[in-house]
Amino acid sequence: MDVFQEAQDYLKTQLVSIAVEAEPDALEEDVFHEEVVPLSPLLTNLDLPDTPTMCSEREMLERRLVVLKGVLQSEEVYLNELEILLMPMKALRAAAGTSQPVLSSQQVQTVFYQVPELRDLHQSFYSGFKARLSHYADTYPSHEQPPAPNRINSSGVEEDAKQRGFQLTVGDLFLKLVNQIGIYGGFIENYKDAIKVVRKCTQADPRFRTLAESMMCNSNGSPKCCTRYTFEALLYKPLERVTKTILVLRDLLKTTPEQHRDYGALQEALRLSRSFLSGVNESSQGKRGVTLTHDMRRRLIRDGFLVDESDGVRCLRHLFLYTDLLLCTRVKPATKGKQDQYRFSWYLPLAGLKLRCFSRDRTPEAQLRLHTIRTKMYQLNKQLQLHVKGSKARSLKKLEQMELLLLTHDPVYRLELHSPSGKIHTLLASLYELEVWREAIHKLTKENIETVPPDLLTLTSACVKLRMTQQLPLHSSSSSISGKGEVLCGTLAVVVHSASGLQQPACVFVCLELDGFDFYEKRAQTHSSVHTLSPHWEQELYFQVDGARHMRAMCVAQSDGVDSAVLGRTSLTLNPDFLCNRWRRQSLNLGQEVDVHLSLKYTPHPPDPPRPGPQQQQPVFGVPIQTVAQQEGVLVPLVVRCCVEEIERRGMDEVGIYRISGSTGNVNALKSAFDSNRCEAVTRLRTAEVNAVSGVLKLYFRELPEPLLPPELFQSLVRTLDMTDKHEQLSSLLSVLQSCPDANRNTFLFLLHHLRRVSAREEVNKMSLLNLATVFGPSLLRPPEAGAGSGGPRVDISQEVVVQVQVVFCYLQCSSLSEAQISLPHDADAEEDETTHL
Repeated sequence: MDVFQEAQDYLKTQLVSIAVEAEPDALEEDVFHEEVVPLSPLLTNLDLPDTPTMCSEREMLERRLVVLKGVLQSEEVYLNELEILLMPMKALRAAAGTSQPVLSSQQVQTVFYQVPELRDLHQSFYSGFKARLSHYADTYPSHEQPPAPNRINSSGVEEDAKQRGFQLTVGDLFLKLVNQIGIYGGFIENYKDAIKVVRKCTQADPRFRTLAESMMCNSNGSPKCCTRYTFEALLYKPLERVTKTILVLRDLLKTTPEQHRDYGALQEALRLSRSFLSGVNESSQGKRGVTLTHDMRRRLIRDGFLVDESDGVRCLRHLFLYTDLLLCTRVKPATKGKQDQYRFSWYLPLAGLKLRCFSRDRTPEAQLRLHTIRTKMYQLNKQLQLHVKGSKARSLKKLEQMELLLLTHDPVYRLELHSPSGKIHTLLASLYELEVWREAIHKLTKENIETVPPDLLTLTSACVKLRMTQQLPLHSSSSSISGKGEVLCGTLAVVVHSASGLQQPACVFVCLELDGFDFYEKRAQTHSSVHTLSPHWEQELYFQVDGARHMRAMCVAQSDGVDSAVLGRTSLTLNPDFLCNRWRRQSLNLGQEVDVHLSLKYTPHPPDPPRPGPQQQQPVFGVPIQTVAQQEGVLVPLVVRCCVEEIERRGMDEVGIYRISGSTGNVNALKSAFDSNRCEAVTRLRTAEVNAVSGVLKLYFRELPEPLLPPELFQSLVRTLDMTDKHEQLSSLLSVLQSCPDANRNTFLFLLHHLRRVSAREEVNKMSLLNLATVFGPSLLRPPEAGAGSGGPRVDISQEVVVQVQVVFCYLQCSSLSEAQISLPHDADAEEDETTHL
């Protein structure tokens, strides 16, 4: 007698009904025809009756909790397997650039295609899922539950148990997971190629064979209990996971009462999962019919929602990127009992397609419209949180409509598509999303695949089956509002320090984007750096956030001040506990060997009403330097740093730099720009004549209401000049400088070091230390006003100039000056630096 028959006989003796397992769906069997669909691991731990309505709701909810715990354990094992699979990726990628690679760069990309994205997707799901179960366990500890007989006999306790079970919701997490399940589409499409590479390299390279045949996975946290996998077995795990997701959702629906808030969400998640497998099936069927050049077949690479602008009118469209063409469609949402319908808008062959990415500022009218929309969204969300009487469904519908308007009219970054036939289409989205699309399109255009004229009706009709992106990226869903989890709500301060790893000098800036509710501006960027390999900004950016979980960072180069090229990008998960009320310094690896160094601090508080527009920038000229430094969150103002950087880039060999003035019109134009829009001012600084740049720097110090060296120190410096002992004089100079306020002292040191570097090129620029002291002395030091308590005899004007020049000259001759501190020590209270490589 076989084992299965023995199990059946045993169950019959225990009076347990036996449910015959149904044949696998034709859909699942077609996608994974070589493998038997594995049973859900949850079914081995829990006897789920075929008719769940035969048991009480309380018993269903108890069984549901067991299922949920099984899901959590299963996710933990799966994440561990993905981590083991990814462990050798970094080393293989690094070895690919050596003279003896284990795998080529292309082979590494093929083998690990979409695996990091799958890991991130399930890590997010696992974190949210674990937080929900932990919160439930903390709120309703098991020791508070009465013994089983009391629970059965007490209707009041039973009702309380039911209410507790109804409070635990996970449907929104499954919906979020399934809405991104399209990532599996790319993995499934690439699976055979990945296995082919693994098998080929296993046979050809003993180093890879050793790696591929013995990969250890610690499945339960104990070092003694490790599972040995082959590389192929680990690569199969994501395929196995797709069908397990459907089985898990079935299990959950069996143990979830129809009145439970999760029931509808779980049903929708199951429908979307089946639809995805159906789409994969349709895709594999469709690809057999269209053969392109080089024996390639048309296949879907990616899809998603972008804004299409035509004749100044913006519309949200669903785009599909195929191997040889880009298809733009209009979506007609499904009515009850029907599927979504797609209508053709336009398509472009990828062969010969040219791309251009740039940004365009909003008009004041557009800014006002966006503020009106955000204000309405803020008020609607406030009503929902306060449980204001009225139709909740109606309020949610309005909130979604407002967010759709923002999604359409908020983007400022544009991707222009220029076809050889002269057609131009403009797409808009966040910079991060556009860069993902640009990379994918650019990679395909380089392959120069000839486009086979498509059957547009068939291609458009297949979109509903082929799509990997199921829903619009709306944050204002009911699940997002009801269960925020670990999110940021308050103010996030980010200080962008510097970047490193650039392959060639460039003028670059850092752009940051946050998710969460759209009540506030979720994008900010630094000013453009000087043309250099090692850009520095030391610039503070502030975000008002509500529901933020992730921050996207991009390093962008500007070639002509208009067109943009993203040098690297990454996404960072924000941990509110880690960032709360203290600065944390982090280094983000953006790919392409580019690193951005920044500090973050999160201050939680209730969300404030949206501001009517960008905060009005305060002027910098004619304002006390300490005030400007405090506004910018630095110790050396931006105008000083940028002017010095630009002069050191292209003005060090300019004869008479600082002595020969630039045109008054250019100097005043740059001054006005710094007072109104610093980012624009820095951009204009890059192309201004260098003498105008030096004139702006001199003008800034000249217009300070109080000189850089405070007037009350004037008499102390006069007495210092009278000292005959040089060592004593030096000590006195440094002591006086140390008594200056932080912003004054560090700006003065920053300027002194710069002027010493200028003087080092004296043979070319004819600017000695004495010449520089003569130029800057009267601006940096002035005696106090008459009657202001000078503490010494009043000097005449001629002696005053001599003192000013001699003091600055003495400081310039000092060889023991400390380095200037440009920014505040934002990481001084952090326990240790955190480095994030994504």
